[in-house]
Amino acid sequence: MKKYALVTGGSRGIGRAICRKLASMGYHVLINYVSREDAALQTLELIGGQGELIRFDVADPEAVAVAVSAWQQAHPEEYIEVLVNNAGIRRDNLLIWMEPEDWRKVLDTTLGGFYNVTKAVLQPMLLHKYGRIINVSSLSGLKGLPGQTNYSAAKGGLIAATKALAQEVARKKVTVNAVAPGFIRTDMVEGLDEAALKKDIPAARFGEPEEVASIVGFLASEEASYITGEVISVNGGLYS
Repeated sequence: MKKYALVTGGSRGIGRAICRKLASMGYHVLINYVSREDAALQTLELIGGQGELIRFDVADPEAVAVAVSAWQQAHPEEYIEVLVNNAGIRRDNLLIWMEPEDWRKVLDTTLGGFYNVTKAVLQPMLLHKYGRIINVSSLSGLKGLPGQTNYSAAKGGLIAATKALAQEVARKKVTVNAVAPGFIRTDMVEGLDEAALKKDIPAARFGEPEEVASIVGFLASEEASYITGEVISVNGGLYS
C-alpha cells in the first residue's frame, strides 16, 4: 500500500525540498500549487514522478474541500498520513502603511490555509490512528520582525495552533509539530540584504531549503512518534 503525503505550496523553495525529502522516504507526494503548474511539474520530475499534482488555493475553503474530497473518493482504501502546511506569502510593510488586503491575504493563506487543509485531512488520520502534521512557521513567528506585522501574526498564530491541536489528537497517535526557519535561500528572501543580515547570524550564512526539509522528514517519521506540540528552529543560531 502506498503512503501518501500532502505538501501545500510544494512547487518551489522549501516546499519543493520537502517534497523531495518525503519522496526519498517512500511517500507518494501530493504537490499542491495554485498557479505555477510549470514549477509544480518540475518538482514532480525532480522526485522521479513519485507523486501527483493537486491544485487548490489553501485560502479557499471550498476549493480545498472539493480537491481533497475528490482525491479521497479516488483512493477509498488509502489516506493522507502526512500533511505539511507550507504554503505562505509575504506582503511586507510597516503597519501604519499596510493595506487591509495585505493583512487579510497573509493571514488567510497561512492561518486560514492551516485550518482549511488540516480539517480536510484530519479525520482519516484519527480513524487510522496515525498521522503527522508539520507546520512551516518562521523566525518571524517566534521573534516578530518589523515590517512583517501581518506575517509575524500569521506565523505566530500557526505556532499557537500547533500546540493546541497537538493536545487534541495525541491520543490518536497523530503528532503536530512546527519548524521555524530563519533566513533560507529561496525566492522568499529575494530583495533582502544578505551580506548585512549574515553579520547577525552566528552560522554566518543563510540556510538551504534541504536543511529545513531534513527536520520535516524526521518529524514525519515513526522515530518522532513521541514528539508533538514542538517548534524546531532552523536559523543558524540567530534566535532561540
